[in-house]
Amino acid sequence: MPELWDGLALASISAPERTVVFPDGSVRVVLDLPGPVIIGHGVYLPGWRWSTYVGAVTGRSSQHHFGYVLSGGMRLRSRAGAEVEAGPGDAFAVGPGHDAWVVGDMPCTALDWWPRA
Repeated sequence: MPELWDGLALASISAPERTVVFPDGSVRVVLDLPGPVIIGHGVYLPGWRWSTYVGAVTGRSSQHHFGYVLSGGMRLRSRAGAEVEAGPGDAFAVGPGHDAWVVGDMPCTALDWWPRA
């Protein structure tokens, strides 16, 4: 549990509140306090794809979120079909209904910020 005092919160990637595991990847939920945003640290293995490993399994559509790639690479496709590739040091924003997948043969590690549902 992150420390919370006087309106401040501190959390560590090495001590997540919970971990969500799915085929070929996982997200460590680092900071999930009352408020508008959840912060996660994801590791996605080569071959991972949102629509295949998360959307198809959960029956949910992807939601709007922001990310920052720490290592590896990920391709993002908007609901309208526009695509970009994000690599180390790239920040991205994606709207609801997007798809994303790992490119190359290295895992993609990224930080994610998404609105609380």
